[in-house]
Amino acid sequence: MKSNPLRQSTNGFLPGYSSRALRSIRQSLRLFALVCAVFFTDNIAAQSLKSVSVDSIDAIVQKHMNAKHIPGVSIAVVQKGNVVLAKGYGLANVELNVAASPQSVYAIGSVSKQLIATGILILAQEGKLKLDDEIHQYFPKAPQTWQGITLRHLLSHTSGLIRESPAFDATEVKPDSALVEAAFPLPLVFPVGTKWQYCNVGYFALADIIRKVSGQSWSTFMKQRVFTPLDMSTTRTTTLTEIVPNRADGYTWEKDHRHRAIAYRALRPSGAFLSTVLDLAKWDAALYTDKILTAASRKQSWTPFVLTDGKPYPYGFGWQIDSLQGTPRVHHGGSLPGFRSEYARFPETGLSVIVLTNADEALPGVIAQEIATLYLRPARSKTVSGR
Repeated sequence: MKSNPLRQSTNGFLPGYSSRALRSIRQSLRLFALVCAVFFTDNIAAQSLKSVSVDSIDAIVQKHMNAKHIPGVSIAVVQKGNVVLAKGYGLANVELNVAASPQSVYAIGSVSKQLIATGILILAQEGKLKLDDEIHQYFPKAPQTWQGITLRHLLSHTSGLIRESPAFDATEVKPDSALVEAAFPLPLVFPVGTKWQYCNVGYFALADIIRKVSGQSWSTFMKQRVFTPLDMSTTRTTTLTEIVPNRADGYTWEKDHRHRAIAYRALRPSGAFLSTVLDLAKWDAALYTDKILTAASRKQSWTPFVLTDGKPYPYGFGWQIDSLQGTPRVHHGGSLPGFRSEYARFPETGLSVIVLTNADEALPGVIAQEIATLYLRPARSKTVSGR
């Protein structure tokens, strides 16, 4: 039986080559194969994105606008930080007949949580705090029942703290620390780390910790350390009094007619920011780099929290973790009076879908899911056919 000269060469029998040189050749070949695979996969994904017609996306958005009486919607479809499609539908302001656009500024609600979490992670990267620091280090007057609550618990909604502060009043501005302290007398909803329950109080505490550690207001810190470096020029804290160019107004539907929603006067760190789909696309691009968060920080953000019984809960640091049609997804929705939002990322494909709306009744999570499905289906079929 004749020997295979190529097989011999890769087993160290190629004349004139040392074993070290052969190892180097094999490593180079493996690297070349990996680069080819990545290039091939990226091309498949790009082709899949181009194959989706704008008309099919328009149909999805219009269907939901009609069914839920949504005045305005802005969307962005992003591929590894590059905007593939950005579009507005309907009206950002009904009274003035102002069209919604990719530049329209919406309240993004709890999509803000990943940004507050980013502030904490930046300070952790700099060694100014640790995620396993206990809350008593920053709130020394906290009750003994809060013993064992760490920043990690606050980030992942597993602290056992009550969801809302009893002192929160949507019409009155109060310091974040006062709203956290108002929860001191209340019992924990469950023992620390044993369950998951959405908790805005925890994010009030995290925002105040940013202030205490950085020496700046958390809004200034976020602007200087995240928004300005990424040229997110329209993203800012919510305000009712300052002029915000291209601001969308929020609405609600009652029986058979539309009303303006009554906006919160108080600023909530748990749902703090105004933004646009284009600014959030810049944030999406940053999440593929180490510019703001290191790879280790990003991995922690998208890793399910492990409860005390050893079971992982599908929530990281301001991100829900699941899958859509077998494709891993990290995402989060947001809700404030008159506004609903959704930001969904599919890291394996590089696809992200951002949907911002100005209606209480909107279901942006469903809109984002249906749009994403248009892209994920051809991506899988082309991958299979290319094998």
